[in-house]
Amino acid sequence: MRPFPGARFATFATLCIALMVRGSAQPDRRETLSASDVAGIRADLERYRSGWLANDADAVRKSFTKDAVLMPHHGLAPVVGMAAINEFWWPASTTRTTITKFEQTIDEIGGDGKLAYVRGRSEVAWRVEDQGKIQHWHNSGNFMTILKKQADGGWLISHLIWDDPPNQLE
Repeated sequence: MRPFPGARFATFATLCIALMVRGSAQPDRRETLSASDVAGIRADLERYRSGWLANDADAVRKSFTKDAVLMPHHGLAPVVGMAAINEFWWPASTTRTTITKFEQTIDEIGGDGKLAYVRGRSEVAWRVEDQGKIQHWHNSGNFMTILKKQADGGWLISHLIWDDPPNQLE
């Protein structure tokens, strides 16, 4: 089938107009992360990490927005909101879990002046005590964190996703 007469010209004209419009558009003026933003993001991630190591649930909770979402490993359902996060990480139980090691390697920080993302790897070890029995576990894997800038200029985690293999018993 032959194109209708002038099809090549119409295609060429459309392309030229698109390029002219694009060229005359304002440049992208999104904010980038300042050194202060990056420091605030790192500080929140450190509060999260050190809160776990200190067995300080309040410090861990304070590193999240109230409507935060966890997207756990192994295809578990998302955990939405602080009440659900509390139940997920600190359920009412006689079992006691203590984090004994938590290292994070940050491979990338990016974003703009309102949202940021952090990509990296983590290694975690913990001890579980239940009815006098003690087990030691460990794991490592990838994580992706999204943070929101707060009205006071600080940063809090709004979404956290991690991917790792099944937990390893020592």
